[in-house]
Amino acid sequence: QVQLVESGGGLVQPGGSLRLSCPASGFTLDYYAIGWFRQAPGKEREGVSCISSSNNSTYYADSVKGRFTISRDKAKNTVYLQMNSLKPEDKGVYYCARRWPFCQLKRINYDYWGQGTQVTVSS
Repeated sequence: QVQLVESGGGLVQPGGSLRLSCPASGFTLDYYAIGWFRQAPGKEREGVSCISSSNNSTYYADSVKGRFTISRDKAKNTVYLQMNSLKPEDKGVYYCARRWPFCQLKRINYDYWGQGTQVTVSS
């Protein structure tokens, strides 16, 4: 059974950091790209970052470049999203999702999604 279960969200002050985790089960990350998306209230779900299956290439939305870092631990079959210098506009529910075979920051051909983890950035 394919599952993605996000964790690590929470409330943080502007300028703070969080690390989101996306452990995968039922499949190996060796063959799939994993994307992170977020959805703010009343807005469309948008792509934040993606890590490829083959060569660990990484991709970022312009709004998070230089602040967020995506990584993968093959031994734990887990993808992480390190979020630094958080801003109020980073608030939303963050989802990880699986795609074969390549990365895409648009919501195209992602077949499994996690349930999401809430990130709130507020003083």
